[in-house]
Order: sequence, then structure tokens, then C-alpha cells
Amino acid sequence: MKNTQEFAGKDVETAIKNACTALNFSEKELKYDVISAGASGIFGIVGRKDAKIRVVVPDVNKKTVVDDGTDMEGIRSIVDEAFGEETRIESTPPAKQPEEPRKAEPVVDVTQDSIDLGIEALQKMANLITDDAQITTETQQDHLTLKIEGGNAGILIGRKGQTLDAMQFLTDKIVNRKSDDRVRVKVDIEGYMETRKSNLKHLAYKMADKAKKTGRPATINQMSAQDRRIVHLALKDDKRVRTQSMGDGYYRRLVIFPKKKSSFRGKRRLRR
Repeated sequence: MKNTQEFAGKDVETAIKNACTALNFSEKELKYDVISAGASGIFGIVGRKDAKIRVVVPDVNKKTVVDDGTDMEGIRSIVDEAFGEETRIESTPPAKQPEEPRKAEPVVDVTQDSIDLGIEALQKMANLITDDAQITTETQQDHLTLKIEGGNAGILIGRKGQTLDAMQFLTDKIVNRKSDDRVRVKVDIEGYMETRKSNLKHLAYKMADKAKKTGRPATINQMSAQDRRIVHLALKDDKRVRTQSMGDGYYRRLVIFPKKKSSFRGKRRLRR
């Protein structure tokens, strides 16, 4: 049975654009059926109905083939080769995953072997997803940044950056499996990571202000471990709120709690 999702808009063209934005597809890649063309109603207000389309969404749990005929099962072979045994890609990491910054580790220089291994692993993954992608690198002591240039950036990044997160997670595991010292690996595409970091900080401050004004917890849903860390660090010096990850799995929600003021603060002792 095909996996489908429905999208709406004031007309069919708008519904298609909404679907493309949500799924990171181009209009040429989108497969859809028109459920309703919509109705303008009286003066565009009374009786107006949105147009609706039904989009066929590829089942990520099944074996899929990209446009050039490349078998996406090759992703698993990359993981198997990297870890030396049959490995399953799990959506849920170990339950105890640190959210706060770890203690300082010894700073080391990134070796050429780590650079070569990172380029090789990431290039294989990128080739299975799109054409004409090239990998460039930047190093700064124990930090290795791998940048993907060319290819279809939208597909490589994925919805809410999930494909990019997955490639970074796998590349980090592959590089550090054969490294004596911890190498901090970051994968970026057209400056997406810095843009996302800036947007997340803005969202963190906005939601913290909401929590302080209302006196109620503010929740940000479905965040990766990396995104939650950005929010934690953005608000760590704010004495009026505290942050906590809630739920199970890799994508959890992050809750910002307002701290209660002391009931004795600002009160004066009454004299008899």
C-alpha cells in the first residue's frame, strides 16, 4: 500500500508548493492526485474551500532507487563496511545521551587519515543520494568540517535537516572508529548549519520569553540531539528558566521551564 499525505492551499498550485516545501521535493519529482480543486465562495469568504492534493511519499523503510537507478540499500553496506559487521541503522540512540557540554577533552590535531576517511565515507553517501556532489574540508585542531558542494542541496539536507543529521552521525562514527583521539566531525551544505544554529537561538530566546511571561512551560517539539544542545547552550546563562529534554528516541521535545521566584523576595518585615 502506498504511503500518502494530503496537502491543502487556496488553489492547486499553492497546495503543490506547500507539499514541495514540506517534503523538500521539486515539482517535477512530486507525484500527486488532485482531491479537490477548491472553491472561491462568495466574495472569496463565505463557502470558500481549499484545494487538496494527495501526494505519494516514498517509504523510507523499503528498498528505494533514486532517479539515476542507484540502489539506496548501498547506504547499509557503507555502515557494514565501516563497523566491520552487519549493522542496523536505528532511529533511537542509547537512552543515556548527554545533553549538557562534556568535560574538556585533550585537544589534538586532525590527522590526514581521519580527513581521508571522512571524505571517502561522506562521498559514498552523497553519491547514493545525488549527482555531482564534491567534498571539501576545513580543519582546526580537533575539529573536522566536511562541506558538500554541488548536487541537489535540498535532497541532501532533507526535511528539517534530517538527512544531513544522518550523514553527519554516520561520518562521525566512521572517522572516530579508527581514530585514537576524539575528532569532532561536522558536515555542512551551503552554510545550512550556521543558518539553522542562528534560527534555533532566535527560537530559544522567543520561547524562553514566552515561558517567563506566562509562567508556564514552553515546548519545542521533535528536536535532534544536536539541535537540543544548541538551545541548552543558548539559555544556560538565563537564570529565570531551565531547559530539559523530554521523551524517548533521537528526536525528542525540549521543554523550557520558568523558574519560580522566591515568595519572600521583595517583602518587608512588618513592625508591630
